[in-house]
Amino acid sequence: MNCAPGESIGAWLCQAGQVLRAAAIETPRMEARWLLAHAMGATPEALLRDPRAAVPPDAAQRFTAMLARRASREPMAHILGQAGFWGMDFCVSPTTLIPRADSETIVQAALDAAPAPRRVLDLGTGTGCLLLAVLSERPDAWGLGVDLVPQAAALAARNATRLGLASRAAFIAGDWAGALGSRFDLVLSNPPYIPADDVPALMPEVAAHEPATALAGGADGLDAYRILAAALPGLLTPGGTAVLEIGQGQGADVAALMAAAGLRPAPPIADLGGIPRALVVKS
Repeated sequence: MNCAPGESIGAWLCQAGQVLRAAAIETPRMEARWLLAHAMGATPEALLRDPRAAVPPDAAQRFTAMLARRASREPMAHILGQAGFWGMDFCVSPTTLIPRADSETIVQAALDAAPAPRRVLDLGTGTGCLLLAVLSERPDAWGLGVDLVPQAAALAARNATRLGLASRAAFIAGDWAGALGSRFDLVLSNPPYIPADDVPALMPEVAAHEPATALAGGADGLDAYRILAAALPGLLTPGGTAVLEIGQGQGADVAALMAAAGLRPAPPIADLGGIPRALVVKS
């Protein structure tokens, strides 16, 4: 970067876009604008309205540091500290998966398949995005999120407080269903489902910066579903619903595991990209 503090927003964005393009970022100018807006405490739209305005020295310092992190392929959400999901902003950290738009398919499938749940369980809750999105749409429901990582459970609890849902949500650290002794009308889960040998080949933002324990699902990617199939009959109320996120090409295998456990899987539901993403299972 050859820009100096006091140079214009337009000049900084032009050079930052070149830096990110060289790092193989797909949308370099847009991401540069997000980063500079964050560094200046402004909105991206405000930068476009006044591109000749000078970048203050303190903002220039913050922006330079953030730009270097993004050029090294650190996820944008980690740099900004949050990610959007279901119209809400969730705090994120390297201890959890970053919420993704594809997972909104799980929320919509849950709302459609279980219109009036009173008790909701989220296994592998991460940021809490699935559970809190469902609770935001179902004011009569209460939910519990479980994550193996204590820092993840604590982050989900903070998100619940920020979003005004803390009175209807609780989060615990534990080995998924192992510590639970009650039943739920709706169970959600986005488990690790990528075959372990495939994880290193994922894009750098994922392979190097997101937790491997939340990605790798064993040799065939199905280990977590085997655990879920064994646990769900004892977790669901009679006629209860589970909605599971699945990876590409896993629908038939996961459905077979659920059916073998005495559950009733429906045909998978595709995400906006046309990839089967949500498997609805009835007890």
